[in-house]
Amino acid sequence: MNTDKKRWLILAAACLVNLCLGSIYAWSVFASSMTEYFNNTLHLNIGPGDMSIVYTIANSVGPITMISGGWVNDRLGPKKVIALGGIMFGGGMIASGFATSIQYLIVTYGVIAGLGLGMAYGCTISTSVKYFPDKRGLIGGITTAVYGGSSVILPPIVTFIVGKTDASFAFKAIGAAFLIIILLCTFVLEQCPDGYAPAGYVPPANNITGKKDMDWKQMMKTPVFYVMLILLTSGAFSGMMIISQASAVAQEMIGMTAIAASAAVSLLSFFNALGRILAGYISDKIGRINTLMAACFLSIIGLICLYISGLNMIITFYIGLSIVGISFGSFMGVFPGFTADQFGAKHNSVNYGIMFIGFAMAGYFGPQIMRNVYAQTGAYQNAFLIACGLSVAGILLTFLYRKLNTIEK
Repeated sequence: MNTDKKRWLILAAACLVNLCLGSIYAWSVFASSMTEYFNNTLHLNIGPGDMSIVYTIANSVGPITMISGGWVNDRLGPKKVIALGGIMFGGGMIASGFATSIQYLIVTYGVIAGLGLGMAYGCTISTSVKYFPDKRGLIGGITTAVYGGSSVILPPIVTFIVGKTDASFAFKAIGAAFLIIILLCTFVLEQCPDGYAPAGYVPPANNITGKKDMDWKQMMKTPVFYVMLILLTSGAFSGMMIISQASAVAQEMIGMTAIAASAAVSLLSFFNALGRILAGYISDKIGRINTLMAACFLSIIGLICLYISGLNMIITFYIGLSIVGISFGSFMGVFPGFTADQFGAKHNSVNYGIMFIGFAMAGYFGPQIMRNVYAQTGAYQNAFLIACGLSVAGILLTFLYRKLNTIEK
């Protein structure tokens, strides 16, 4: 099979791996179920906000292995890196099923599974983007969409398993399934040949920036890198803030049942995944930075809808979730190709891993700010206003990017 055909099989395997890894977006459903398990079965005194630290750590440690695994991936290919990441991710989930405290979950899910996720996810994205220089935006959108789309499928499955057994069994069963699937996928994955281009592909002139194939040291010497990093943090903030506690917000702010709240999480995840594909495709047509600016505007609209929502205001809540999901997905879908466009594809595994620190910062500060706002005020509304402010900052950063990019050319 020639490379032009084989790349589609490799893309399919990478997407299947990401479908497993994306279960992290269903954390709010796991957290709600595990909170009940801790309190009702183990007789602990755990609140929904206490569980957010596990999710925060899982997202924060990812760039560590994205960078180190990316370095290996750029040289040896994705097989071994993704296999190790899958063992850590699936094994960490299985071990989480034996948790008897928040501290235990922090180690098994937050650290072990989080590091494994970062290692595997960074390789699937970078490998896919390298094989599709002709469709970087779309492919980045598809691979990250499958990652985000995992939680469209998983919340009702987790809720069903918990209803029949308990949260600890759900961790063990789903973790074991993911471990097997990821290891099987590694047999298909291969390193992209250096300088590969599909038959008939000629890079368009407007993609030439004069900054091809920078390594991480060269990348970090450019002012544009820091603008892009902070832009990613600002753009991902609202999504990471809401995803971490979407189930709890739906139940406490709107008055939904646990089943209805899991459906709301799935809705958020669906539009998150949709945004990744749409924005990736659109960014190939109108440019990455224009797409990201539009996503910031959308985020503000969605957050305002959430801000005005209250008890039983389901319509505005659903609208807000959907728009924030699209906005967040846009950033996650566009940035892999955006990074490769700006700094070249050769070292993109490491470069995107470093850029992903912006996402990790959003994953740390977003849930923590939401938790602190709720602890201080007993409501979520002020957290939505803070996220609005960061979306405005994101719009301003898109103008700064244009200015710096023009100067560097």
